[in-house]
Amino acid sequence: MDFLAYQSIPAILQENAARFAKRTAISYKKRGVFLSLSFAEFYDRVLLLARGLRKAGVKPGDRVAIFSENRLGWAISDFGVQCARAVTVPIYATSNGEQAAYIIDHCQAKVVFVSTKAQYEKLLEVRDAIPNVELVVSYERFMGDRSFPVYTQYQLSEVSMPLTDEERHELESDISMIAHQDILTVIYTSGTTGVPKGVLLTQYNVLSNAYYGLQKIGIIKKDETFLSFLPLSHILERTAGYYSPLLSGQHVAFAEDVRKVMENMTEIRPTWMVSVPRLFEKIHSRIYDRVYQSGSLRKNLFHRAIAVGRRYVYLRHVKKQPVGLLGLYYRIFDLLVFKKIRARFGGRIKGFICGGAPLDQSINEFMWAIGLPVYTGYGLTETSPALTLSVPGEVRFDSVGKALPKTELKVAADGELLVRGEQLMRGYYKNEEATAESFVDGWFKTGDIARIDDEGFVYIVDRKKEIIITAGGKNIAPQPLENDLRLDKFVSQAFVFGDRKPYLVALLTPNLERLLDWARAEEISFLDIDELVKNQRIIEMYGRRVDEMNRGLPSYSTIKRFALLSREFSIEGGELTPTLKIKRKVVYEMYKEIIEELYLGTGSGLVFAQTSSNGEQS
Repeated sequence: MDFLAYQSIPAILQENAARFAKRTAISYKKRGVFLSLSFAEFYDRVLLLARGLRKAGVKPGDRVAIFSENRLGWAISDFGVQCARAVTVPIYATSNGEQAAYIIDHCQAKVVFVSTKAQYEKLLEVRDAIPNVELVVSYERFMGDRSFPVYTQYQLSEVSMPLTDEERHELESDISMIAHQDILTVIYTSGTTGVPKGVLLTQYNVLSNAYYGLQKIGIIKKDETFLSFLPLSHILERTAGYYSPLLSGQHVAFAEDVRKVMENMTEIRPTWMVSVPRLFEKIHSRIYDRVYQSGSLRKNLFHRAIAVGRRYVYLRHVKKQPVGLLGLYYRIFDLLVFKKIRARFGGRIKGFICGGAPLDQSINEFMWAIGLPVYTGYGLTETSPALTLSVPGEVRFDSVGKALPKTELKVAADGELLVRGEQLMRGYYKNEEATAESFVDGWFKTGDIARIDDEGFVYIVDRKKEIIITAGGKNIAPQPLENDLRLDKFVSQAFVFGDRKPYLVALLTPNLERLLDWARAEEISFLDIDELVKNQRIIEMYGRRVDEMNRGLPSYSTIKRFALLSREFSIEGGELTPTLKIKRKVVYEMYKEIIEELYLGTGSGLVFAQTSSNGEQS
């Protein structure tokens, strides 16, 4: 289907409601059971809400905020707002009241949709900071405060009153007036630093990105099911895991929440999913945990299967050479090992689309080896989001693929990736200075250091602002080192620091399951996790593992000292963005005392260790 022949996302939904009237559009879980709406049913619910918004005084161009996790109400609100010719402004469900108020006030939203009473109460606490809000609408029924009334989406939609022919005609006339250049959404960057900026994306920005992405990957057929679990507040999920399938007539199922993704996969049995690297890291870790606990025969079988699988996928998909007898071995191991693994993920997965951050090469190879291919891509909120995508026939396990059609890429003299294309934002809302600063000679500055090989494959090195410059003048990208550390079975997360310092240090959070098993096997007694991570034998064990990672690295890139933390970085704790990127400045400020003591060489009762690499200046 040629999306670009239509002027807007609502216009395509209108077409699909006629073409695929009875086909399932959206599934969602309610009271323990997955329920569904067909394309025709979903479209009618969207028009009912658009009618309600018009009655409530929403005018074309008005901003309407959605403060909710993924669910049916989010989708109805988003399409309903567009059909009313207004602008959707999503807010991460994990945001606190102050963060939500900044976005609502900055974009001057007149209406705010909330998912639950908890979200409503966040807004109630900051009521004075959002004076422009005229209406709060909830997806669930509860009593609000008299000073800040709340209505349900059902009430606003007047679901018990079907659309009249005249109302439908008026609403569809409005849809026909939406144009390519109209602003679809304002998405505030979660950002690892600084105040959020509102990215202005048009209907055409998103439509063209969805169209060229589907065109490039070329293997998504009819009757596909996408399981959606990344926040729709983020443009990656919104374009690739929500708009793309719905606009092409496919089925989107909303996961209950991030913690139940694996369970929902066996229930929904999706064929496609969009994710960030963290999911694949957890899949990799969970599978190896199971193997670790199995008998020697099964362990040996698994490791032989993986070794064959890695060679097979490299020859077939990267080198594109005949696999010969290796293909037979792979089919045997697939039957004995990999097919059983895939069954735990629903058994129908054709592929994952991965973005948000670079995926470690080893984990990417592993996913392909077990028959769960991951197609890596790269982009930003400002680019709707995709700039590149790996596809069948164009695979490099350490690359984010080649440029999408109609997308121009080049690397500046300082290594920064520059871009031009149809997916580029209109600018930052009410911030002309930031908009101007983000372009150079008509090229958008991505802020990422990259290289492009002779075949057009793009490799992301790190964020330009996150490159570590040591006291010795060495430029070091922390992300590859952090990826290597996270590959260790005893490490969950890693943060590498060393800017203007003589050497690199790291903060590590343990894989608690593995660590607890090891501690019990070694008969190490402890009262709690805080005490466990301070145990000298534990520190020495981690030191040996960091030494192993250091082996083969140039001296200036090795981790000289590390600290073991007792808890993981989290969104709630403030160290991670909603898309699970580390907020480097926040982490440094939160753990500044520990980091500085790593350089002073004092423990003061805190957990730290020096590796076998010396601490000389690099």
